Amino acid sequence: MEYVTLSNQVVMPKLGFGVFQISKEICEECVLNAIQVGYRHIDTAQSYFNEEEVGQSISKCGIPREELFITTKVWIDNYGYEKTLSSVKKSLEKLKLDYLDLVLLHQPFGDYYGAYRALQDLYKEGKIRAIGVSNFSPDRLADIAGFNEIPPHVNQVEVNPLHQQVAAQENMIKRNVQIQAWAPFGEGKCNMFENPTLKEIGAKYQKSVAQVILRWLMQRNVVALAKSTHIERMKENIEIFDFELSNDEMKKISELDTNTSLFFNHQTPETVDYFLSIIEERKGKI
Repeated sequence: MEYVTLSNQVVMPKLGFGVFQISKEICEECVLNAIQVGYRHIDTAQSYFNEEEVGQSISKCGIPREELFITTKVWIDNYGYEKTLSSVKKSLEKLKLDYLDLVLLHQPFGDYYGAYRALQDLYKEGKIRAIGVSNFSPDRLADIAGFNEIPPHVNQVEVNPLHQQVAAQENMIKRNVQIQAWAPFGEGKCNMFENPTLKEIGAKYQKSVAQVILRWLMQRNVVALAKSTHIERMKENIEIFDFELSNDEMKKISELDTNTSLFFNHQTPETVDYFLSIIEERKGKI
């Protein structure tokens, strides 16, 4: 495993296991399998509806708590100072933990200023070891970093070979914020697993396209969250520390960048409207 050191000296495993879209019914087993094959960084969220199952797996895995790095994210409808305080405490209860390693604000909408102040206070209390945001564009990241006592330690954004976030990462480096990738495989969109460039590089090292993508992210110093419900794939995804891409191969992958999200642009009014509908749909369920 490789690691990054955040601006507050907290050490985070560079490769994590994400549980987005893993159902409650199989989440506990999946997380236990991930820990068994070597993952120590687990990423969940209030809006994934599986914090309790992640908590069960943490309780049963037999790994000392200090060897695990556990992240959750505050949902938009729990923003605002008091609601965020309450929701993080509820997340701690669901996860059966005394502290969280990282808590992020899930989306850059609503009263994220009040929510962030709550994270700062929980951080000072020792309930959270690091705090951050998710899906914050460079301007919003600059804003929240510049006008708060404790700048975010992490910003989790979409990063994959077709949407590489180069300028966003440069902005984060400037502000001592660690970039973290969700959807590193783009959920297979645009036939990513059949991309000729990635397949050619993989063939050279006898590695899969997924392994090439994760290795590329490691070498860009991007923390990556890989998800799978199959233990064989979990093993494959973590077996990326025995090879290294050349500068030429890194350059070839850089040329795949379209600078366009495969999902949605957080800076459009349509995306705001979309999340308003999601908030309404999930009201009272988180």
